[in-house]
Amino acid sequence: MIKKFCLFIITSVIFFGCKSNMAEISGTLMKHQPGTYIYLEELFPEQLKRVDSVMVTSDGTFKLERELSNPTFYLLKITESNFLTMLLEPGDKIIMNTYYDSLSYPVSLKGSAGTELMVEYNITLRGAIKKFSTLNSIYMDNMNNPELPKVIESLDSMAQNYLNEINIYTKNYIDRNITSLVSLVALYQQIAPNVYVMNPNKDLKYFIKVDSSLSKNYPDNALVSSLHDQIQEMAASIESQPAETDAAGAGSEAPEISLPTPEGDTIRLSSTRGSVVLLDFWASWCLPCRKENPNLVKAYNLYSKKGFQIYQVSLDKTKEAWIKGIKDDQLGKWIHVSDVRYWNSVVVPLYKIESIPTNYLLDKNGRIIASNLRGEQLEKKLSEILD
Repeated sequence: MIKKFCLFIITSVIFFGCKSNMAEISGTLMKHQPGTYIYLEELFPEQLKRVDSVMVTSDGTFKLERELSNPTFYLLKITESNFLTMLLEPGDKIIMNTYYDSLSYPVSLKGSAGTELMVEYNITLRGAIKKFSTLNSIYMDNMNNPELPKVIESLDSMAQNYLNEINIYTKNYIDRNITSLVSLVALYQQIAPNVYVMNPNKDLKYFIKVDSSLSKNYPDNALVSSLHDQIQEMAASIESQPAETDAAGAGSEAPEISLPTPEGDTIRLSSTRGSVVLLDFWASWCLPCRKENPNLVKAYNLYSKKGFQIYQVSLDKTKEAWIKGIKDDQLGKWIHVSDVRYWNSVVVPLYKIESIPTNYLLDKNGRIIASNLRGEQLEKKLSEILD
């Protein structure tokens, strides 16, 4: 679902009178390095095109100009990780002051309504990212703590709270700017690598809301058209799904899953009948999942010879990231499957998954015994069943 939104912006607005189509970007880089170049790159479908560059003067100032006929997304860039995404319109005259190493968070910026809105969002998102990133430090500090499982549960709760906070802010931001192209960019922001603020399943109505508004205002816009196509694809996928099943109830039979392995073989969940199975939903981008994986390895090593199996389903976006996660966490001993469709995976509505990690322990007949067992809880339950 989540795609690059490096797209050329087209609008149907017609500019009358003598308003200039030249957009200007000028500013001062504080604490810059001598010989620094600043680049302007235009965003096209699936690619960036460098259209201008200028060396920053000895006093830190720079100026770039670009003739425009339509609102267009650009990157003002120093390095691959140090850039500011801008929404420029004909006649915009940006004046900005920023530190050399943080273009995304200028000290001041004016002269472009769209870019000002994007900076506003960036600042709030940065605060959420900082809070989210502290969780890993807490985890590392507690690696040898005998209460680590409880710490992980607390971290999971904190992570979800932080994600909920920025999710709510983003929805309000979209509501305030529903007629602007910045609302489309807001749909695809991340609080951590591959951890998106907006969930295409839980927040589908916002994707539809943005699609409806921008399709009306920018019917020929390539980015808007791409979103519209994605919405149509999601609607078709939902219609093709079987009726909802209550997968969470203990004693119910786990709905069938039939997905490919990294090697391309299709393995059904029902093929594991005869074993006690942990059905685990995870992803390589999910920090709490990665922290729980060592516990799965331990449980598998203890009980695999006694009839225990793991059927692990990934919600990864790419096959490469999925395979790397398996290798890095040494998970290769059990069954791995995925359709590599992130939150658009067929398993999400089937099991009503709202967050990961999520797991179900199944008996030898494929019926659910328990759910969301973590750390020692899983080992204790397996001991009751298999010892």
